[in-house]
Amino acid sequence: MQEFSIFVFSLIKDLSSWEACAVVLAIAYLLLAVRENILCWYCALFSTAIFTGLFWDVSLLMDSALNVYYMAMAIYGWYQWTHGGSNGHGVHIGKLSGSQNILIISSILMITLVSGYLLDHNTSAAWPYVDSFTTWASVATTIMVTKKILENWLYWLVIDTISIPLYIDRGLYLTATLFVAYIVIVIFGYLSWRQRLLAQKPVA
Repeated sequence: MQEFSIFVFSLIKDLSSWEACAVVLAIAYLLLAVRENILCWYCALFSTAIFTGLFWDVSLLMDSALNVYYMAMAIYGWYQWTHGGSNGHGVHIGKLSGSQNILIISSILMITLVSGYLLDHNTSAAWPYVDSFTTWASVATTIMVTKKILENWLYWLVIDTISIPLYIDRGLYLTATLFVAYIVIVIFGYLSWRQRLLAQKPVA
């Protein structure tokens, strides 16, 4: 029991206040996104700015670059949710076809192999192939979020599950815990958006 208490205390001591702030904002982003609340993009902008520096410090180079992309997409997502769509009043929840999903997944896997190889042989990146997969999958999935594509939640479920051991290995324990919470939230998000999508369709 004493050894466990010492372990927990050491984890708390090592946690960065910046990491804690980023985690709180990231959870707020996801919960607001589930509700289709436009404020989610403000939380996304600030949390990803913090994560950019955190991931760079622990040699997760692709994740650091990914968060720079997230910052840009937070602005784009805000625009799409407020001014996008055919009528200029914001996008509505939609679905991908089976062929579109196959194309997206195949593209992610191919580019993962290329970037993973390059990182493995030319940089000090940790877990180059896993880092590459979560990065490129996140790039594609973030675009889905800005367009309110229902399947984004299923893609995030895979990405978040794979990311957990990656962050534990790098000592980002609070971030790993965040991704455990993400798994629960994305399941709820998928069910919530699916219900709203069905409600959007006219009754035959």
